[in-house]
Amino acid sequence: MELRQLEYFVAVAHERSFTLAARRLHVVQSAVSAAIAALERDLKVTLFERSAQRVLLTEAGTAFLPEALAVMDAVQGARDVVDELGAGMRGSVRVGLLPGLGLIDLPAAAGEFRRRYPNVELQLRVDAEGSAGVIVALRNGDIDVGFLGIAAGGVPRELTAWELLRVPQVLAVPVGHRLARRRSVTLADLADEAFVDFPPGFGTRAMIDQTFEAAGIGRHVVVEALGIENGVEFVRHGVGLGILPGYAVADQQAIRVVAITGESFQWSLYMATLKKRKPTAALRALLGLVSTHLRHPSGTESGADVHQ
Repeated sequence: MELRQLEYFVAVAHERSFTLAARRLHVVQSAVSAAIAALERDLKVTLFERSAQRVLLTEAGTAFLPEALAVMDAVQGARDVVDELGAGMRGSVRVGLLPGLGLIDLPAAAGEFRRRYPNVELQLRVDAEGSAGVIVALRNGDIDVGFLGIAAGGVPRELTAWELLRVPQVLAVPVGHRLARRRSVTLADLADEAFVDFPPGFGTRAMIDQTFEAAGIGRHVVVEALGIENGVEFVRHGVGLGILPGYAVADQQAIRVVAITGESFQWSLYMATLKKRKPTAALRALLGLVSTHLRHPSGTESGADVHQ
């Protein structure tokens, strides 16, 4: 088994295409195909299902991918040690973002990172499927680190996660709504109300859905907003109720904040990586920078620890 074969395997797994992988690697497609074929002979398994329309990982390929990534990370770690003694940090960091993530000054963090480490390629991409999409991208090796907005304790076992902030939520009610004058409500009071929420796959949506389902209470989602600010605007215009971060609606004159008895719907903002992947020097540097660019709106709390 050669390092080049692992590099080609990871590229095909990421691109889901031999042609695109060859383009990314700046080699001819036949070289990629030959390397994968040799790797499959060495391992005595088929790593990809090939057809004219698509290339997919087999069960063996899916199991092999995190191990291949771990080897590539170890090699990058060795290069980091040498680079730190010579020309400085090199490599790349691919980051998965959540839509409308306003709790971090990402432009400032990215700008400072580029100034400090000009030889490291920083790639930022928003995953429209929320935390669930980020977790899939981490498992597939499409990103190196990702942000998650999920309930505390909800970090999947295969991830290492750094808790950055804890964010309590409130019931946001348009001023003209029948519940706007209430100080508190129960879940039962919200049965069959129209709600503004986020699409399935977002960690907060899953947490809220599960809470209502466990109580046997129906909930009607009429708007699936992309981002917290977008959700606030729909509530402000009376489209529906929203369970949103308290800081996001605190200064909204057209919205009343109502407590939900016995429920905080608190979630945590995490940065996460696969446990099997050793963080590179560039990734560790980014983690340090992000922590210095956190916004701490009223009501939020700093995260507690690393979840492993």
